[in-house]
Amino acid sequence: MGSQFQMRSTPTGVAARYVAFAVLSTAANFLVQAIFLHIAPWSGLMPSILAGTAAGFAVKYVLDKKWIFFDGYTSHGDEVAKVALYGLFSVLTTVIFWGFEISFWTLWKTEFAKYAGGAIGLAIGYISKYALDRRFVFKPGEA
Repeated sequence: MGSQFQMRSTPTGVAARYVAFAVLSTAANFLVQAIFLHIAPWSGLMPSILAGTAAGFAVKYVLDKKWIFFDGYTSHGDEVAKVALYGLFSVLTTVIFWGFEISFWTLWKTEFAKYAGGAIGLAIGYISKYALDRRFVFKPGEA
């Protein structure tokens, strides 16, 4: 228990996990996009981005809840409210992600540009999202 408390209390530990989870979520996002485009190449860019975003959201919520904010389960209603607020902030920060990914694709029309733009947009979005989630979703001292 002492080591878990230590992990909780060090900003470096939280930051390292947050970056690792952002990388895992991004990888899930891009993997789902690639699979989607492989399975349904005629569908175009937006459906693959939507599918990838949904996968990244699910991975990131579960990891953030348990290992970043150490948030416990209190009730079904509280959990629904947290998922809804987390989702709202995800939508807001996803606009940043999509803006970069679509802009890079539009400018350079290469897979590399698309994913580079997506990675930049996700990084900016994740930094913003952490601050919002910490303040409004997983409030310190509530778990």
